[in-house]
Amino acid sequence: MEFDDVIRTRRSVHQYSDADIDDETLYDLFEDVRHAPSSFNLQPWEFLVVRGDDLERLQSVAYGQEHVTDAAAAVVVLGTLDPSDHAERVTSDLLEKGYLPNEEAAEARLDTVEGLSNADSETRRVWTTQSSTLAAMTLMHAAWGRGIASCPMGGFDADALREEFDVPDDYEAVMVVTLGYPEDEAADLERPRKFRRPTEEFLHLDEFDPVARESPATADD
Repeated sequence: MEFDDVIRTRRSVHQYSDADIDDETLYDLFEDVRHAPSSFNLQPWEFLVVRGDDLERLQSVAYGQEHVTDAAAAVVVLGTLDPSDHAERVTSDLLEKGYLPNEEAAEARLDTVEGLSNADSETRRVWTTQSSTLAAMTLMHAAWGRGIASCPMGGFDADALREEFDVPDDYEAVMVVTLGYPEDEAADLERPRKFRRPTEEFLHLDEFDPVARESPATADD
């Protein structure tokens, strides 16, 4: 599938067939995901793939949403809250390949990452969520390019999820992505696309001029 088609035809799908996703296909998906961009190239993401009976455990912390257990797999997207986790080897690679001019530049980069590691918890949460979300979108595009549908989910109890799956507190539960081959009707690309705001409404060239929002008083009228 051409990439333009992947972007324009991907849908969030809740109805999945009974077909499994084999290990080789999953590895292929995440081979694509590993190329996603990230802040400082620190790749803070981790992915827990939940399958089989364990999907019921995940459903229990996702407010009982049915498509969790209907899916072939669900991916828990996690982000480390310690930016320094992979900083040394990432920086060494940059220096070795000439992306950094010298040892001093490498040390300065590590100092910057260390400063981020010592930042407040909310700053680190935002940082890891930004990069991990990029990887999650890459996963959904990579999946649909292989005919595998997906649905991103923010509806889950993050604390309960961490407890259920023994995820340490120093990881942020960013989102859950369900995966599966879609049922025939769910994959019907002839159905009208759900509403999308027109480009000219959200694209701002050179200056920001947001579309006026309804005031609460107007919305209640």
